[in-house]
Amino acid sequence: MKKISLSSDHAGFKLKESIKKFLIKKKIKVIDLGPKNTDSVDYPDYAKKVARSIIAKKSDVGILVCGSGIGMAMTANKFKKIRAAVCYNKASTRLSRQHNNANIMALGARLTKKSDVIKLVNVFLNTKFEGGRHLRRVNKV
Repeated sequence: MKKISLSSDHAGFKLKESIKKFLIKKKIKVIDLGPKNTDSVDYPDYAKKVARSIIAKKSDVGILVCGSGIGMAMTANKFKKIRAAVCYNKASTRLSRQHNNANIMALGARLTKKSDVIKLVNVFLNTKFEGGRHLRRVNKV
């Protein structure tokens, strides 16, 4: 992955910042679409920014962080060509890429340990789509 769009709501802000530092350390270009602090914001506004960034080909994939990951994923999935998956363990993260070709991972800051999140981000970024029978199904989405 060359460029990653990253965003959160107030609940996911601190974890977003940790992910950003990790990605920058790995020399991955990060497009931080906010927010800039922990002031209360509405998660749909930030999920839309990441989805639009991917659709406009400004980034290859996106990472969204809110309290559960669910609201962000639901919002992002309203956009054509977006396949956002709530990633909560290594298996769900790996399968989101292998079988569903997810282009956004959504994480729950209140449900996932910070130490696990970095591992999940690595899995997401390093897992390839298998294609084959999965491509036919993804195309139906």
